[in-house]
Amino acid sequence: MKQFGAGVGMLARGFGWWRRRPGVMAAGLVPALIVGVVLLAGVITLAVFLPQIATTVTPFADGWPEIWVSVVRFAAGAATLGAALVIAVVSFTALTLLIGEPFYDRIWRSVEEELGEVPDVRYGFARALVDTVWLIARGIGVAILTALLGLVPVVGGAVGAVLGVVLTGWLLTDELTSRALTARGVDRAQRRRLLRARRGQALGFGVATQLCFLVPLGAVAVMPAAVAGSTMLATSLLADAPRSTR
Repeated sequence: MKQFGAGVGMLARGFGWWRRRPGVMAAGLVPALIVGVVLLAGVITLAVFLPQIATTVTPFADGWPEIWVSVVRFAAGAATLGAALVIAVVSFTALTLLIGEPFYDRIWRSVEEELGEVPDVRYGFARALVDTVWLIARGIGVAILTALLGLVPVVGGAVGAVLGVVLTGWLLTDELTSRALTARGVDRAQRRRLLRARRGQALGFGVATQLCFLVPLGAVAVMPAAVAGSTMLATSLLADAPRSTR
């Protein structure tokens, strides 16, 4: 729990960057707002049509007693909405980082300048595009898993929701730390080893970010802080890691 709290603290330190570089952080709101509004509209539209969707995907329940029809279709609707939220969160992160590459590069560099020397490496649009596709693909996998768990009677919804938050939080940490770690020559496999070595801290940061993203328009406000905090987290992971994990 101590490491988990330290991860949450990294996000809090990211919010503290508003006091140091308010102009740079404010610019990071622009791409987040654009992507956030589009995805929020999509989620709201899905929620409006959710009863019809739940009915469509459960035709086998048409002849059942009314109480069981309601239970099954509520579970189907909840599973669908949960899966959609997982996809929305990872898509928001991936698309915002892609569209806002110049803005978030400035935030990253401002944090690196404060912490020490800025690595003379640019993340680049091509790398950001590859990471975007990869993150969305993994997010879809998590969404399918949580949707299937949500169909389990009684406990499925709760288990699927918790697992969805944890797995999505891990994906967010992996993606958000990629810029700072890649700039230091850390490849994807090495990054995973670093995160696994400090699993609690990585989950603390990712879960806190994920929960903030679930608040309406919270993702827009949190994104600049998440970029700043993830840079601090990446630096901390490298500083504390033995050479064998790099």
